[in-house]
Amino acid sequence: MLTMQTDYPAIIALLSDYFDGLYRSDSQLLASVFHPSAQYFCASDGSLLHLTMQEYFPIVAQRESPASRHEARRDRILSIELAGPVTAFARLECAIGPKFFTDLLTLIKLEGRWQIISKVFHYDLQPLPG
Repeated sequence: MLTMQTDYPAIIALLSDYFDGLYRSDSQLLASVFHPSAQYFCASDGSLLHLTMQEYFPIVAQRESPASRHEARRDRILSIELAGPVTAFARLECAIGPKFFTDLLTLIKLEGRWQIISKVFHYDLQPLPG
């Protein structure tokens, strides 16, 4: 059953882990929030980038983390929409270095647990806050 008391807090906790995983470049934490079959898409540079989680996580693990560079966190949840008891959509903003992202995440609830099943995003280059 879909409830504001359980589903929204669970999704917010999941998104908090997502932001922490990106900020720390922690592929294990990110693996805990993404479904193993999740897909990753971007076309900000004019061509399609499509990765599976098996391709995405090693990239994250090798990336210098924003935390190690002491970057200020610039992440926030813009909206969460529940489409039913096991489907949701979240729109987020975050930054890594000069890239400022708008993430569109589709979530599913399987076996009582919310997970990200797709990530589609756009980024713009912005100067780092001084």
